[in-house]
Amino acid sequence: MVRLGFIIGFIALIGVMLSGFAAYRVHDQELQIEGIALARAIDVHASLVQDRLTERELLARVASGLFRAPSVVKANMLQPLRSSIYAFKTDFVVASWIARLKPGELGQAESELRSAGFSNPTIRDFDDQPLDIKAIDKPVNVLMDLEPRSPDTIGLPGRALDRHSIVGPMLAQATVAGKPVASDPIPLLRVNGPVGLVLAAPVSQDGSTGLAGFVTFSYELAPLMLANDDRSLFSVVLKDPRDANDEFVANDSGVVTSRAVAQDSPAPSMVRKVTFGGRDWSLAYYAKTNVLQRAQQTAVIVAAIGLALTGIICGLFGYVAYNNLRLSREIQVRIGFERRLTAVIDELNHRVKNILAVIQSIVTRTLRHGSDIDVARELLIGRIHAMSNVVTLLSESQWQGVKLKGLFESRAIPHAERIAVNGPDIAVSARAAQSLSLLFFELASHSDEGLSLVGKHPHIVATWEITGEEPETIFHFRWEEFNTSAATRREDSDFGLILLDRVAPEALGGTAKRYFTDVSYVYELTAPMVTVVDMSERDRTDQISAPVRPVR
Repeated sequence: MVRLGFIIGFIALIGVMLSGFAAYRVHDQELQIEGIALARAIDVHASLVQDRLTERELLARVASGLFRAPSVVKANMLQPLRSSIYAFKTDFVVASWIARLKPGELGQAESELRSAGFSNPTIRDFDDQPLDIKAIDKPVNVLMDLEPRSPDTIGLPGRALDRHSIVGPMLAQATVAGKPVASDPIPLLRVNGPVGLVLAAPVSQDGSTGLAGFVTFSYELAPLMLANDDRSLFSVVLKDPRDANDEFVANDSGVVTSRAVAQDSPAPSMVRKVTFGGRDWSLAYYAKTNVLQRAQQTAVIVAAIGLALTGIICGLFGYVAYNNLRLSREIQVRIGFERRLTAVIDELNHRVKNILAVIQSIVTRTLRHGSDIDVARELLIGRIHAMSNVVTLLSESQWQGVKLKGLFESRAIPHAERIAVNGPDIAVSARAAQSLSLLFFELASHSDEGLSLVGKHPHIVATWEITGEEPETIFHFRWEEFNTSAATRREDSDFGLILLDRVAPEALGGTAKRYFTDVSYVYELTAPMVTVVDMSERDRTDQISAPVRPVR
């Protein structure tokens, strides 16, 4: 009996030790796994927020760069930019033009606001209180135009914003910095409106170094920085830049409120900084679940199971082995997910850089020295719209290529209804789609510059065919404008010639030629199908978008 008791006691001791060891391992690994998952989710969220902020700051820079301030005061200054700012598909609440007016221009400004149909055309203070314009002896910043014009915004123009507690200092800082500056959080549209941020980009006066005014965009704070999935592991708040003891938080409906941080409140799990408008913003992340408590609960369960299986050593070892295998599988899945996500981000960064390089080339070539600004603006808007359209099509197909006929849609090609399209509807690669989209826009935009030999717009036929046998098939494209001659068709621009003769052919690894016949203008492009379709690009996209499965 004594010997049996000793054996039972020894088995019980081994069981307790193994159960305690298993509980410790589970507790430690649960903490690590949950910590890695939370940190990774927070990093991804902060990266997405920063990308979103960078896009909106880029819009402000592009808008201020395209803006041309006249020598007179006008109340429709945003008219040339309306199509451009909407082409970016951003979620701004209000875009506005704030003019820096001299005292002698205030009377003329009131006349312009009145003729533009704004409900209150008088120059007044930011809070709608009367303002003695005769007593003003220095330039003031006056809201002169905005978009969209709605019942909530039609009464805002005419307000002088210099004495506004938030907008005034922001405009002063933007004047000194000479670049876009963001404001402190502020209610938008009205006193109790949604909380948001205003981004102001200074605009220089044409022909001088003086400041003409500011192009501003306002955004709601909730979708800009505080949006996150209900199933996410955390909730995010924005630290108030004016008071470290306050923070902004959005509820399930997207309503942002300010709350004070109590001294006994738990500290955030992590804090990340993002940059917007020349300022650093602190995002605090709070874990929705108590990771330590959850790990302890899991450890207690493991210990209880281990103690229950104390009498069966083999069963205990089998449980520990199974539990370690389960944890190993979870770690492998997490690692695989991180690798795939890193590959996706790297691929996205590469493609975004390529697109930005193309846009930079378009802007540089279009707005070259000596070009007509009105013609250049229309060409620039059209070329960027063509790029935006092809990026939208590629995003819908997860960058696996687009149908060639889809590039002839009317929203991307000027007067597409006059183009007769004929050819197999092949799916071209992302690289080929971007080059062909710009090529089609360039051909179509010049085909509509003048009338044909018969006094009508030229009739256009776009055809393509595939010849040869795999793997040496050839893509032939032909663009022909009938009843057109060198005398009736406007010469291609420098950018157009480079695109037609060099950029598009080199991007597809082929050759191109253009010439006039007795009755038409012809552009032909020949390239191997292996570069037009680029199956390696599609295979790579499929690979990085494939779901991660646990190792069995």
